[in-house]
Amino acid sequence: MAHQEQINRVVTQASQIILGKENRIRLALACILAHGHLLIEDHPGVGKTTLAMTLARLLGLRYQRIQFTSDLLPADILGVSIFDRETTSFRFHPGPIFCQLVLADEVNRATPKTQSALLEAMEEKQVTLDGETRPLPSPFFVIATQNPEHQTGTFPLPESQLDRFLMRLDLGFPDPQAERELLQGEDRRLLVHRLQPCLLPGELEQLQTAVQKIGVSPALLDYVQALIAFTRHSPHFRHGLSPRAGLAILAAAKAWALMEKHPSVLPEDVQAVLPGIVNHRLFPRSGDVREVASLLITAVAIP
Repeated sequence: MAHQEQINRVVTQASQIILGKENRIRLALACILAHGHLLIEDHPGVGKTTLAMTLARLLGLRYQRIQFTSDLLPADILGVSIFDRETTSFRFHPGPIFCQLVLADEVNRATPKTQSALLEAMEEKQVTLDGETRPLPSPFFVIATQNPEHQTGTFPLPESQLDRFLMRLDLGFPDPQAERELLQGEDRRLLVHRLQPCLLPGELEQLQTAVQKIGVSPALLDYVQALIAFTRHSPHFRHGLSPRAGLAILAAAKAWALMEKHPSVLPEDVQAVLPGIVNHRLFPRSGDVREVASLLITAVAIP
């Protein structure tokens, strides 16, 4: 099956669950194809958790959902060693982090100590406990959802944690036509549980390998570097984009190029993924953070 056919099947099936949000679905899929972790931030009840569960089932990934609360402990995520009287030794009981896709639901309702339990897992794809390092399954992704920071009972994610997420997306409210279909239709959760995987074991890794083979021209690299340089020298931002952010832009743009059937990355691919990459990494001195990407696209000319 051609790569585009596989991708289109996933997007089509997901669009029947998350109505009227095809662009957001494609961005979320591009994030996964780029080996990235995804943060979905929006008001309760707009489909954040449903989108994560839908992608997990369609991509054929084993997933665990962790409900983050203020009393959640790091051991509840990573696992714990329990003394076994029969063997007179400690036996490690792995936590839900040992899964291909981890849904960290309402991640900013947990304390900073518990949030930080995800750091090593997201960056190194491993967990170190009791002096022993344990690898996580491959592939491994974290899809986290969070409520807006102004809501009660939330602990803002530190910048170091935010930077671990390749993309941050919002879903927003559905348009009237999609909402009418939602109101008249079947419960979305029931539809999710009936979904069948669109990809066979190993096909997701093949798509990720195809993403890495997408070409990048010197002129395209000039454009990405110009975007990064603008953020570092512009008075609009408190600080500029890091080298890791530049790598994130390229990785996501290559995934988007594959989805758009482009043999190499075009400036349009960069611009399509840019909001999801920079909106949680750049902090303007004034104005709306959601306008950051538009400012960059307008200010930096394409070579």
